[in-house]
Amino acid sequence: MEPQIRYCKTSDGVRIAYATVGSGPPVVRVLGWMTHIEYEWENPSWRRTVEGMSTRFSYVRYDARGMGLSDRNVSDFSMEALVGDLEAVVDALGLERVALFGVSAGGSVAIRYAVKHPERVSHLVIYGAGAVADGNASEEELQTMVSFIREGWDSDVAAYRQFFTGLFMPDADMNAIQAFNEMQRLSTSADNLIKALTALRPPFGRIPLAQAAHTQDTTADLLPHVAVPTLIIHRRGDAVVPFELGRELAAGIPGARFLPLDGRNHATLAESDIPVLEAMANAIAEFIGDALAAKQPATAARSDVRTVLFTDLVGHTEMMSRLGDDRGRAVLREHERITREVLKANGGTEVKTMGDGFMASFGSVTKAVECAVALQRAFADRDADQEQLSVRVGLNAGEPIEEDGDLFGATVILASRIAAKADGGEILVADTVRGLCSGKGFLFADRGEFVAKGFEEPVRVYEVRWRG
Repeated sequence: MEPQIRYCKTSDGVRIAYATVGSGPPVVRVLGWMTHIEYEWENPSWRRTVEGMSTRFSYVRYDARGMGLSDRNVSDFSMEALVGDLEAVVDALGLERVALFGVSAGGSVAIRYAVKHPERVSHLVIYGAGAVADGNASEEELQTMVSFIREGWDSDVAAYRQFFTGLFMPDADMNAIQAFNEMQRLSTSADNLIKALTALRPPFGRIPLAQAAHTQDTTADLLPHVAVPTLIIHRRGDAVVPFELGRELAAGIPGARFLPLDGRNHATLAESDIPVLEAMANAIAEFIGDALAAKQPATAARSDVRTVLFTDLVGHTEMMSRLGDDRGRAVLREHERITREVLKANGGTEVKTMGDGFMASFGSVTKAVECAVALQRAFADRDADQEQLSVRVGLNAGEPIEEDGDLFGATVILASRIAAKADGGEILVADTVRGLCSGKGFLFADRGEFVAKGFEEPVRVYEVRWRG
């Protein structure tokens, strides 16, 4: 499945590009040195780092300000601004809570977000970051680095950028070296990188990338205040951030787990790093699963915020009577195939099928509405000589009860009632859904109120305009 690239805007007006791929618990990667979410997917060496996570999670990557597909013309690269980028992405996802995967310099950003917004973070995973400085970069060292970047970063000659590649991947193969060199060239300009270096001083060698020089509190100051389940992963021979600094990071966070892995490469792009990537992805999946299990017994009913979607094939009985069992069943199979493909492409979870309709759930209200629109377009785009399928869709958001893979409660019942109010080809949503989608680019038409069976208060519904 191809990642879906979208944009959100920070509080200071910077547009941030983010992409989601895969399904499962949501995990947001926070990466600090350089990013280009489109190139990562196009290049095989980078892509396998994404695919390893997307098979287990709904994996979200984003380009920080000044990087990749995000706005390049920015001046503020402070730690507060970088945390603001992450805040904008998490808010745009429309999820109550997400897991954060802070990689390298992104570890400091993820930790700061988790301390600032503990209610929004389900789990915190940090790879290749440190908490305290092991010395101070001199002004002369910084200026030497700046001169090197200014001279050759934007050049077609990769030798300038390969200086940094050698630091990040001393044991890389040629494909990994070329992929890392190209990522550096595409990710940002020399001017932006110099601004970031000056603001944050991410060091190379002696000083860990997680250290920010111009912030009131260092990362180390914040560690005792981390109050979410935390896993620290570090390679024993890390060439950029010494192993001991990773251990100190784990020791400073209450209850944190620590996973040591072999190897020297800070960036995991080499063929030899494939087992490490698999070990990391498996460890993160196990960690998130263990943390969820610890919060509630496996047999207990669960309740959290979901968007529930119902579909119903209009005129199903008449169609079966007109076409006969064999032809009618063939059309139903086509309806089921289309629905399941669209659900999968949009991160939906099929809860059950009712013969002529589906019930599905989403962790994101935005994805649920996008899925509803995609469903209607898929059915509308069928060839004229095929049996036309007219489907109604209804959505509601709330806290259904989950038990044995099924969903129950008022949220589910109301979603079903709303779907029943729709005509063929229509999408109706509860006012709750419309409110959560505010500013996401959808067009809604007020369809008024109705009293749903079993509910005392009237419910206002809106039609999602998807044609055109």
